[in-house]
Amino acid sequence: MLNRKDYISDQEVKWCQGCGDFNVLKTMQSVLAKMGKTKHNTVFVSGIGCSSRFPYYMDTYGFHTIHGRAPTIATGIKSVNPELDVWVVTGDGDALSIGGNHFIHAIRRNQDIKILLFNNEIYGLTKGQYSPTSSQGCVSKSTPEGSIDYPLRPLTIAAAANASFIARTSDNDPKHMAAIFEAAANHKGCAVIEILQNCVIFNDKVHEPYNGPKQRKENLLYLEDKQPMFYGTDMALKLSGLTPEVTHSSDKSVLVHEVNTSNTSLAYMLANLSYPQCPVPVGVFHQTQRETYDQLLDKQQSKEKLKKSQLMRLLEQNSYVL
Repeated sequence: MLNRKDYISDQEVKWCQGCGDFNVLKTMQSVLAKMGKTKHNTVFVSGIGCSSRFPYYMDTYGFHTIHGRAPTIATGIKSVNPELDVWVVTGDGDALSIGGNHFIHAIRRNQDIKILLFNNEIYGLTKGQYSPTSSQGCVSKSTPEGSIDYPLRPLTIAAAANASFIARTSDNDPKHMAAIFEAAANHKGCAVIEILQNCVIFNDKVHEPYNGPKQRKENLLYLEDKQPMFYGTDMALKLSGLTPEVTHSSDKSVLVHEVNTSNTSLAYMLANLSYPQCPVPVGVFHQTQRETYDQLLDKQQSKEKLKKSQLMRLLEQNSYVL
């Protein structure tokens, strides 16, 4: 039986002191050990960015690829050997800028890979430029007067691409993060997990207003299947037509969460909530089972093999000697 230490590589971890990535790394190592995963059957694939050093620090197989292309490499690995557990580690800049198309198509294909998207709303490795998820007004090295862009919300993209598993967690909540990682690992299909991650150097405490230890109780909405969407001391969410609204927990029209729905509409709505007008949802937004890319590929290849064998039998039956 393996333990967390068995997944620690001999490489020196080169992240800044206080970086949220440390918690993600330790949690992943613990989850794999707890689930009884084997090192020779596990692969981590990354692109470019601080988070992309992840494969070096896992004593498993791994690929450190090129900017934005980690889902492409992961797709190839899984197609060739469907028995492998394949994880993609990426950041908001890596996945949502140059890697945007690859991110979307990996999700819509529903290949059985797990995507960990570290969202610190900044480019860390290249020293603090604003990223696709940076908030309006973000002052960075590339936006000294404040960003005028509207931020991208990663999980709305996952929902629009019809992801079969959508979730969000925080780097400062290892217990919750472990539960989400385990759920994703058990899911058959493409899992997208946004991790609210802190860059202590270039965007410190960006998520602190809602996920800080003293703030999370009032500002995070912990999603539970079949349960009312209560949060804070006495708050909840309801729908007014198609628009989510904040209400009190005593309201009889409080929205009830449904994980296993036929579509991703609810997940899209939750992913599109804006703080501080609404709470920040964490947990599993959506999960459904449908055929994966790997299963469909196997079916197609099996049909081709059957056609070839039928053709050979036909040729043999009609062969003759001159």
